[in-house]
Amino acid sequence: MPRRVLITGGAGFIGSRLAERFAGAGDVVTVLDCLLPQVHGDDPDRSESLQRARAASDVVIGDVTSRDDLRSVVGGQDIVVHLAALTGTGQSMYEIDRYTNVNIQGTARLLDILAAEENAVSRLVVASSRSVYGEGSYRSADGVTVYPEPRREADLLAGDFDVHLNGADPLSMVPTRESALLHPSSIYGITKQVQEQLVMTASPTLGIEPVSLRYQNVYGPGQSLNNPYTGILSIFSSLIRQGKEVNIFEDGFESRDFVYVDDVVEATYMTAVSPAAAGQIFNVGSGTATTVLDVVAALSEAYGRAAKTRVSGSFRIGDIRHNVADVSAIEAAVGFRARVPFTEGVRRFAAWAAEQPLTEDMYQRSLDEMAARNLLK
Repeated sequence: MPRRVLITGGAGFIGSRLAERFAGAGDVVTVLDCLLPQVHGDDPDRSESLQRARAASDVVIGDVTSRDDLRSVVGGQDIVVHLAALTGTGQSMYEIDRYTNVNIQGTARLLDILAAEENAVSRLVVASSRSVYGEGSYRSADGVTVYPEPRREADLLAGDFDVHLNGADPLSMVPTRESALLHPSSIYGITKQVQEQLVMTASPTLGIEPVSLRYQNVYGPGQSLNNPYTGILSIFSSLIRQGKEVNIFEDGFESRDFVYVDDVVEATYMTAVSPAAAGQIFNVGSGTATTVLDVVAALSEAYGRAAKTRVSGSFRIGDIRHNVADVSAIEAAVGFRARVPFTEGVRRFAAWAAEQPLTEDMYQRSLDEMAARNLLK
């Protein structure tokens, strides 16, 4: 029998591809999405991800902050994949009420409906984030794994971007496991931690199997090129295509775990349907750290033009230094391993982006907003 699947935020970058994946397996998919202009633009009907979602699912335009909208789609579903959320570390630091309302209260309303009303949901997958870890895991000189607090502003202003512990020598980054200490350094990270804990705590009491996926830095064709909070690949890509200077924050050696969107979709699908994933929390990443300088080099090669760059030493309050996930748990449980290397993923992304129209540059406006709020130095 086909499963009935609800994907909140399912007209977005990840959700629309996930709808295709479930539909391709013969499942009946419903998508709930508010078509946020920051993601879909002022004319969402032209959005590539919305078109994908419509081809694979029944798209209902609605908001997870609306109890009525949620109630209209939850009934009869077997699996719920809860992707709907506001994203963006920087923006979350000054739109605190909006982020907590959508990310936390929206999740609470979903769970409240599942608790109060008859339903057939057996599995609830929530999209969490690596941001719940804050700086993540490091190793001290004596070989002890530590979980450092956010870097001090005074050190960053002095050009010391490394991670220290009580003023000692710089720590060495190690892959972060799911058992690591959770201490997010941004409002966004806090909302994702609360989302995750709400789902993991409430679901078992409702007879629903929870799964939490801590996505790393997801990228690929189809991600928003208009939204300045979607990540540096979109931002740098647009700047390179326009021949503008790429402002590299800190010293360029800060690193992230970039994972290709198709890999993320497959990980999400596998954990949504596998019995072995029930009740588990998984990192979803590549397990490889890539520096910002590496990102610029890969994009320059993909576009066949050298990017104009400036390593400015600027930094954003709430940013982390490094990020790489330990991805052994998800492989052991469901056999998932990311397949697309970063260089290949960037090539695919750049080939797609080169065919997209250049739009209004919202990036500088986002930086100006952060600087005005003393969050960009």
